[in-house]
Amino acid sequence: MFVSLGNTPRDYAWGSRTAIAQLLAQEPSGGPEAEYWLGTHPGSPSRVLDPAAHGGADTLSELTTLPFLLKVLAADAPLSLQAHPNLAQARAGFARENALGIPLDAPERNYRDALPKPELIYALSEEFAALCGFRPVAETRQVLGALGDDPLVLELVDRLADDSSLREVFAWLLARSPEVSAVVERITELAVGRTEPEFAVVARLAADYPRDPGIVVALLLNYVVLKPGQVLYLPAGNIHMYLDGVGIELMAASDNVLRGGLTPKHVDVPELLRVLDFAPVPVPILAPERPEAGLQVFQPDVPYFELAVVQPQAGSVRFAPPGESILLCTDGALEVTGAVTKTRLARGGSAWVTADEGELLFTGTGTVFIATTNPAATVVE
Repeated sequence: MFVSLGNTPRDYAWGSRTAIAQLLAQEPSGGPEAEYWLGTHPGSPSRVLDPAAHGGADTLSELTTLPFLLKVLAADAPLSLQAHPNLAQARAGFARENALGIPLDAPERNYRDALPKPELIYALSEEFAALCGFRPVAETRQVLGALGDDPLVLELVDRLADDSSLREVFAWLLARSPEVSAVVERITELAVGRTEPEFAVVARLAADYPRDPGIVVALLLNYVVLKPGQVLYLPAGNIHMYLDGVGIELMAASDNVLRGGLTPKHVDVPELLRVLDFAPVPVPILAPERPEAGLQVFQPDVPYFELAVVQPQAGSVRFAPPGESILLCTDGALEVTGAVTKTRLARGGSAWVTADEGELLFTGTGTVFIATTNPAATVVE
């Protein structure tokens, strides 16, 4: 069964006013449009476009529950500095806050469910900029060296002795002492006007969140600019921040976010320190498998989701989702034929596909993103 879907973009302040509407061939609302959700997440479940044909169901959540959430994300301004828990951390944190009687909708709540929230982002815009994961301290020391021998900068350099010092330095920065404030202000002053990309990020963050220690934390992280078609995978414990760009985001359907700054929202430093992985990592680019021409499959190491991208060049492409799936067409028009029935998707169209449709045949010219599960991976506790 194919069920046509729709939704209303989320109006977070950092969203673009035009990008989602242009991508999906819709009329813009006139306000910021940050995310377009496709799934059963209770925050914004997809609408069923023809309820009468599906037992009167108005939303997809009345028909199923999906472990993943597919989004179009369009950022004109940076999101918060954040990380997500693994499954064991999420279960423990959710139980702990329940026992404390903290309401699920309380702003100080960290864990709103007992699920992890790994995620990936597929870049659509010409550039998609992000910070992701701690880089080796030697690289950060080299970047800071470009600022000269200012005593406050040298103090930070001295604290960054080696990779094992990352946790201590991170905790020191987020303690927000007067000493830290002086370092943040001085690095901001020295960064403004410089052409290096890391310092351009510092200046940009400081303009929105002056004196926030996250400004300096940004220098501890990998800076990456994705090109169209590249995918960044962010597992549990990876500290990250999207800076700007348009992409397809796919994640586990969880609300568990631990923030580290550059946000007016709740920041819980001790809990963030428990969740973070401080081991330096390279930029976590996820390479696709290419089973046939016109098909890419991005499989992370978690069972909650995988992303397939169908782009037929001539003829047709086949893909067999391992279970229920959601389709989103961002370009062209394609006919999709399953074992039971078929549908047609044009730019901006989306559909939920039941597992009994089996292998799907895509015919036409265009691009369809397919969100489904990844049974080849196991749940990581």
